[in-house]
Amino acid sequence: MGKQNISSLEQVSELHKKAEQIVRKELAYNIDALSPEAIQKIIHELRVHQIELEMQNNELLRVQSELDASRERYFDLYDLAPVGYCTVSEQGLILEANLSAATLLGSVRNKLVKQSLTKFIFKDDQDIYYRHCRRLFETDSTDSGNAGRSNVCELRMQQKKGGPPFWVRLHATVDQDTNDTRQCRLIISDITESKNAEDARNEKHIAETALAEIAKVKEKLEAERAYLQEEIKLEYNHEAIIGQSNALKYVLYKIEQIASSDTIVLIMGETGTGKELVVRAIHSLSHRKNRAMVKVNCAALSPTVIESELFGHEKGSFTGSQARHLGRFEVSDGSTLFLDEIGELPPQLQSKLLRVVQEGEFERLGSSNTIKVDARIIVATNRNLEDEVRKGCFREDLWYRLNVFPITMPPLRDRKEDIPLLVDFYIKKISKRLGKKIEIIPENVMEDLQRYNWPGNIRELQNVLERGAINSSGGKLRLVDDLTKPSRASSSTKKTLEAVERDYIVQILEHTEWKVSGKNSATEILGLNRSTLRARMRKLGIIKP
Repeated sequence: MGKQNISSLEQVSELHKKAEQIVRKELAYNIDALSPEAIQKIIHELRVHQIELEMQNNELLRVQSELDASRERYFDLYDLAPVGYCTVSEQGLILEANLSAATLLGSVRNKLVKQSLTKFIFKDDQDIYYRHCRRLFETDSTDSGNAGRSNVCELRMQQKKGGPPFWVRLHATVDQDTNDTRQCRLIISDITESKNAEDARNEKHIAETALAEIAKVKEKLEAERAYLQEEIKLEYNHEAIIGQSNALKYVLYKIEQIASSDTIVLIMGETGTGKELVVRAIHSLSHRKNRAMVKVNCAALSPTVIESELFGHEKGSFTGSQARHLGRFEVSDGSTLFLDEIGELPPQLQSKLLRVVQEGEFERLGSSNTIKVDARIIVATNRNLEDEVRKGCFREDLWYRLNVFPITMPPLRDRKEDIPLLVDFYIKKISKRLGKKIEIIPENVMEDLQRYNWPGNIRELQNVLERGAINSSGGKLRLVDDLTKPSRASSSTKKTLEAVERDYIVQILEHTEWKVSGKNSATEILGLNRSTLRARMRKLGIIKP
């Protein structure tokens, strides 16, 4: 519309100049000398120009009317726009505002003028506005590159009359007025609804993340609870290590030395010496004592099961895996993991264990996701692992990683001065469980107990005392076992631990006529479960004749 207006004005100006030229040209002659035909021609041309001027004038009036109507529509759109428009000086004073801006700020237009915009900005967000303005006006006023530069920020505003703050997006453009004074034109958009929706989405995401974390912790706790319930079914020696011999005092000294660290500990000793008591003592003195210690007996599990028990598996990773299962390493994160009979670990799993020992990470069966754990590892064995390394049955690098801090639990025959204390402790415990009151240990009985070589160590002592207590009718202990006969192991103290263990198991099996399980069986005497004894028999090559 503006271009049409300029074009019309230019046409009027050209017509006016042309008319003047014609008049001057015609009047340059003596009008008396003109013929009637010439005068008539001049009058005709003047009339034509007059009509043209009238037509141009009417066109100008029409254009002006349209321009006025367009200006009125513009001001209507400006005032009633769904967003607020206002002009702010470099000093932060409101110079102009539309009706939407006034409504948004809870004021009338004439009262907004000359007020500081910061009065309507929420106190906690005023620094955001100051930094925003500083960025807008940071260029010198003489820098023409600053003109037309825009910037956007989001902050909270508040009406004067009070009320809750609301979120707005400020789209600012810096330019200069006719007096070469810099000013800022603002578009103020209310984004409270979208912000609330975004906050709701964020809160939902946080809640979902928290629920996922809770579910993960719950799964771990349930796995730990299931493990503990399984452990409760087994009989453990929760009592303290009993004895005053120098050999036992040295073990206690080493326990105190290592308990507070996270160093791997290797417990060695014959079957039945109480290696697990040493492990539990280390755990109870460590900073991990508030978490349940987790145990895995490597000899009691088949090679196909032990990998899943140690490292866990995903649902469907093998036939019969109906749900995801957390392994003992994952359950013991932040606690202590006790790997008993580590010498029985299948060779294919030794490399996987080495990785956990070195890097603290592994993958569940059926998963490629790496899991990091912080578990203090303690292992125990009744075998000579150095011999197993030489035989090629145990990885040498794993042996070096495990043999950081070895503790050897002495056999009972090397700490016979502890037998009276052990007998007193176990008789009280057994009597209470059986509902008896055995208070007298005859001298000859104690001598037999101290003279015997105890190839089965403390576990065998417990079984001998329990059988004696069952068969004692009064308050005096009466032994059933004949301990005066020398055991097969007593004549060959230089045998390996494996040989001693084999001879002892064979001796017990012969004594029970090769009855492996049930009442008065080898498992009852040895204090082992059936699967463990079967595994040891296979390992030691023990076959019923």
